[in-house]
Amino acid sequence: MELDFSKIKVIGFDADDTLWVNETYFRETEEEFAKLLDHYETPNKIDQELFRMEMRNLDIYGYGIKGFVLSMIESALELSNQKVSQATIAKILDLGKKMISHPVELIDGVPEVLEQLKDNYRLIVLTKGDLLDQERKLERSGLSAYFHHVEVLSDKKEVNYQHLLEHLEIPIEEFLMIGNSLKSDVLPILNLGGMAVHVPFHTTWAHEEVPVEEQTNDHLTLSRITDIVKYLN
Repeated sequence: MELDFSKIKVIGFDADDTLWVNETYFRETEEEFAKLLDHYETPNKIDQELFRMEMRNLDIYGYGIKGFVLSMIESALELSNQKVSQATIAKILDLGKKMISHPVELIDGVPEVLEQLKDNYRLIVLTKGDLLDQERKLERSGLSAYFHHVEVLSDKKEVNYQHLLEHLEIPIEEFLMIGNSLKSDVLPILNLGGMAVHVPFHTTWAHEEVPVEEQTNDHLTLSRITDIVKYLN
């Protein structure tokens, strides 16, 4: 669709699965978790119970790897009727540490896009998750120098965006959000009267999926993040 980006002065980038790969490692860890508990339940049942536990704990632990690990441990206890071994718990903790220490894998074209946009726009990172983990990933990514501001939010709902934009004194009509999640990166900004670009990642966490009836065409959807340059420069 045709959108006018001429008023845009500030561009917000989501981090996980927009700047670098993230969800892929969660899926791989879920598969390893299911193998650890395969003598208690089927892989499908284990996956369902883990997701249910994550949703139950979301308001307590928030987003990120640490909360995910705690939910895995709690799921293991429930699925095993409290009989899971200490050795298995130790292996679950190791899975979490492996995720945290995993090298940062940038999405194709991200450095080139930031390099082309940095002189004409104020670039910021707006992400959610564990503060320490996200700070660590940004440092390892080598992208820090491109951004004027980095914000790790507890959630990415309309109120979170509104408070942050007001704090940073960014008028909504001058702001563009780019991200892989319709639920977290696109719809809240559109509801505030702003503009957003959706760059889907090949894997989407079930919690971030949006029912078809709630989707909209009032935004730009791109297959690759590199395509944004022709609309902005």
